[in-house]
Amino acid sequence: MKKIDWRELYMSMLTWREQHIKESYFVLILSFVVGMCAAVAAFVLKSIIALIQRGITSLFPVEELNYWYLALPALGITLASLFVRYVVKDDISHGVTKILYAISQRKAIIKVHNMWSSVVASAITIGFGGSVGAEAPIVLTGSAIGSNLGRAFHLDQKTLMLLVGCGAAGAIGGIFNAPIAGVAFTVEVLMLDMTMTSVAPLLISAATATMFSYLFLGKETLFHFDALVPFAFERVPLVILLGIVCGLVSLYFTRGMNRLERVFKRLQSPYKKIVVGGAMLGLLIFLFPPLYGEGYDTIAELLTGDASTTFNNSLLYAYRSEMWAVVLYLGLIVFFKIFASAATNGAGGTGGIFAPSLFVGSLTGFVMATSLNLFGFDIPSQNYAFVGMAGLMSGVMHAPLTGTFLIAELTNSYELLIPLIITSVVAYLTIILFEPHSLYAMRLAQKGELMTHHKDRAVLSMLELGNFLETDMEVVYPEMKLGELVKVISHSSRNVFPVVNKKTGVLVGIMPLDEVRNIMFRPDLYDRFSVRKLMIAVPARVNINMPMGKVMDVFEDTGAWNLPVVDDEGRYVGFVSKSKIFNSYRNVLVQFSDE
Repeated sequence: MKKIDWRELYMSMLTWREQHIKESYFVLILSFVVGMCAAVAAFVLKSIIALIQRGITSLFPVEELNYWYLALPALGITLASLFVRYVVKDDISHGVTKILYAISQRKAIIKVHNMWSSVVASAITIGFGGSVGAEAPIVLTGSAIGSNLGRAFHLDQKTLMLLVGCGAAGAIGGIFNAPIAGVAFTVEVLMLDMTMTSVAPLLISAATATMFSYLFLGKETLFHFDALVPFAFERVPLVILLGIVCGLVSLYFTRGMNRLERVFKRLQSPYKKIVVGGAMLGLLIFLFPPLYGEGYDTIAELLTGDASTTFNNSLLYAYRSEMWAVVLYLGLIVFFKIFASAATNGAGGTGGIFAPSLFVGSLTGFVMATSLNLFGFDIPSQNYAFVGMAGLMSGVMHAPLTGTFLIAELTNSYELLIPLIITSVVAYLTIILFEPHSLYAMRLAQKGELMTHHKDRAVLSMLELGNFLETDMEVVYPEMKLGELVKVISHSSRNVFPVVNKKTGVLVGIMPLDEVRNIMFRPDLYDRFSVRKLMIAVPARVNINMPMGKVMDVFEDTGAWNLPVVDDEGRYVGFVSKSKIFNSYRNVLVQFSDE
């Protein structure tokens, strides 16, 4: 029996595809496959989480304190951390940030293990009570499927970026049954340009994932909500106020999470992180049981207008019918949620901020309405819990469209579309006064590695400084005499020369030809002047690891056309030319925009 040559078969398949299926049609086929796979991944993750949580929480008497809360979340974090450390052997946290980085710096290449590793780690983390969401891991999983499927068929970078977006849109559509929100998320959060050729694949992936999710789970929405009190236009000022409050809470959420993550990063030992994070998370969940897991059960209760079940297993169970206790209790949960989420991820767990932002948003809206009702207002608290979710998501993610349509699709309720829009926009406008980037993007923005809808910056982020390095400059040394310099000039085609320390290679200045043009033909001066006396200071140095956007900022600030490039120790590496960057920029811009 002849042995099958799988590699030859694979290459034959690629050749057949290229000859018989036009790439634009093939991308549509792949977008369907990506959407289907994303839906399957979402179903698997949700099923595992539900299975673990049912097994753990079914034995909890609601009217009594549950001391298992002190240990179970820490156990989940420990298991997830060990899985990542010894099985995956790679960092899989901050899923959406990884996608942004892949788009901005790595040509939309996401590692193969991301197609499954986040599902396993987040299922363990959340199933045992980790106070994070499953959505970011699924988005990373879907995007990884799109990236690796595109790479398997040797598609170009632009198409890979589109398939990464298809994976994200499919993931949101699959896990939330929200296809419009999936497309909006891809455009707003992943900052993928919406064009005529990209909109169809994104819609196909999102719709396919949603339909497969219906097939697996039925058409039931995640939350059931009826706007028992219709929206009245006289309440617009209060809706605007809710938007401002959501924007400010989003600012607290964003900055607080960022700072707490830095605190955990300073704990070098992974075991120390597990101990500190596990203890913090266990204590917080023991004191505030709604912090257990994603918190969707709590949201569902608040959308009915009843907060009494949020007191189950808590110290304040006896006060569950008191309005002041509701405001105090839920307000403290809003405050401590970022501590629980940061402890979960910082200690080694895996999860995202989708669910935490929805959770905090619903509590914020409910607390605000309940507080105002204590002062004589008559505000439907369930409506404000509903709208508050959109406000927090819009603020934290800087995504008002995603916030608006996700909440409407999550509940299949469009009666309150106007307050959803108002709250989302106001929350977004509030937070951008203080934070220009979302929690996802701010880590990359601080390093200048973020691709945005600003095409100049987007194209620059796709360029690498190393590709423009000019190394044909003749190096000279400070000790050289003018006569030696003239000899170097005589066989050089360039008009500027880097001056470096002969021992260390550190750049100490530059020697432009114009500085010696008037004396270079006077032999009587050849021994009188040295390069040290003739060289000039460098207007600016460019680090070899500097993002191209920052390189162009340096060119703009100095007005120079050529700048020296150095490494982290200041050693001379080469020169970079503004004109050469411009030529490449124009070529990439044409490819980037050509649809």
